[in-house]
Amino acid sequence: MASLLRQIVAGPRQKHPEAGLDLCYVTDKIIATSGPSSTFPQRAYRNPTDALVKFLDYKHDTNWAIWEFRAEGTGYPDSEVYGRIKHYPWPDHHPPPFALVPNIVASMREWLKGPDTSPGRVVVVHCKAGKGRSGTAACSYLISEDGWTVEDALFRFTTRRMRSGFGAGVSIPSQLRWVRYVDRWTKHQKIYVERQIEVVEMQIRGLRDGVKVAVEGYVDQGRTIKSFHTFNRFERVIVDGEQQDSSPLDSASLSASSPSLPISDSKFRNEETQRTASGGLEAAGSAVIFYPAQPIILPTNDIRINLERRNKATYGWTVVTSVAHVWFNAFFEGQGPENHGIAATDGVFEIAWDAMDGIKGSARKGTRALDRLAVVWRVADTVGNGKPELPQIITEPKEGEPVPESKAADWKSAEHSNLAAISQDLGLRTATPVSPNVSKASSRRGSGTSPPHSEKHHLLGVKARGPSREEFVSQGDEGECHPTVTAAEQDLGIPEVKSPEPIDDSEGSTKIKDVGLGNVASVVGEMQKPCREGNSDSKLGQAKESSKDHVPGQLLKEDER
Repeated sequence: MASLLRQIVAGPRQKHPEAGLDLCYVTDKIIATSGPSSTFPQRAYRNPTDALVKFLDYKHDTNWAIWEFRAEGTGYPDSEVYGRIKHYPWPDHHPPPFALVPNIVASMREWLKGPDTSPGRVVVVHCKAGKGRSGTAACSYLISEDGWTVEDALFRFTTRRMRSGFGAGVSIPSQLRWVRYVDRWTKHQKIYVERQIEVVEMQIRGLRDGVKVAVEGYVDQGRTIKSFHTFNRFERVIVDGEQQDSSPLDSASLSASSPSLPISDSKFRNEETQRTASGGLEAAGSAVIFYPAQPIILPTNDIRINLERRNKATYGWTVVTSVAHVWFNAFFEGQGPENHGIAATDGVFEIAWDAMDGIKGSARKGTRALDRLAVVWRVADTVGNGKPELPQIITEPKEGEPVPESKAADWKSAEHSNLAAISQDLGLRTATPVSPNVSKASSRRGSGTSPPHSEKHHLLGVKARGPSREEFVSQGDEGECHPTVTAAEQDLGIPEVKSPEPIDDSEGSTKIKDVGLGNVASVVGEMQKPCREGNSDSKLGQAKESSKDHVPGQLLKEDER
């Protein structure tokens, strides 16, 4: 019975013919396995820890060690694997904090190729299913230490780990993006610069009603995903709320301080026509810009945009009909590896709905919540206490050097994790007191808009509407917009928010060539100096410069971002 349960749980993954366990040899040096367990009932349908150890002892004697990546806990104590285990945990269905990657691949290299190594050593990688997180780590090692190409590494992991016809081994879009980040990191001196990032605004096409948009990132060495901000309806500016006729969005109506969305108008129009004509599906939504009322500062380059769409039910319940998210890293999106570690201090990350991550690592996302989004970001000039934060240069430890290891999660907490980022799914949810303001952030029939940016160039062409679709923002003689706060908003205690100060690009975006590692920190510091000195007459630098040459209708390719 236990063997049958393990076979069912293993599903599409290859089973080792000799051991009868859910594991495979990716290469003769790397073994991938699902997470073993020492507790009931998990050991009835997963690899029992003692059975895995017995197999490894028989095949490799003392020449094996485990690398585990489970933020939810391993499910067994370190003592049951003789303490030969390295911990680099991060949450399931997500890419790793990139700062962990140099230490992961370096520790594996030291075990397999270091000065104290012995012949016949193998690395055993596991997460929960031994697929997404394990595959990301295994492919990262093959690319960075053994010189494999991205395509060859991913293909090898798929053919060895998965049964034929059951999909790719590493299939989550954000994890695939990270594998390509590793390839770029490897090809350019393996330099990574960790920075604090501010999300300046969010530009969204085709936003449907009831969509919650949140900005999240890693904390606690990557073991936890923290929500730093959830946009509400008072931070919304409706650029075009009448897109049901599939009319293209005029780039002139977007915020003049930010780059226009690099979306093909013809592709957008055709996509909407096909969707509405093929099955009477939902019409296109609004074109919206979200301006945060307070600066959104994330502690690292790793940024997650999380989407959840809810429809109102009854008796204090709501129905979740869409769940999707996407991860990106501002250092790589700012071309840091290609510029010797000197990444752009601002930029735009843009992605279509179909290219986003689905529920629990699948392609399933529910109903469409939007068509496309763009995140405008920049390097933060201050931290929470107002003091400047210097960038941290992270390099791969050299051969023979000690390699830092992350703190392990509580092994007993496996299978019982309550991480919100893991448990998201469709279905019923209880409503909360803040749900109306959050869930109606995308509603075209909201109770008005009070954007934090009040300069006239921010609101040119804006069509904001009240409860009865009346014009809510009046136009001056020169097109100046005058946002107001309604009496209802005053009763709710909604404050008037001053416009955030943009960043200065008066010195331009300096391109650094042939910069040594020792000079990276000083150069990055000089590039951020105008931000720290509080120059209030500045604008977004590279993001604005890149938009000057933008041709409307140009669609960015996914592999170019």
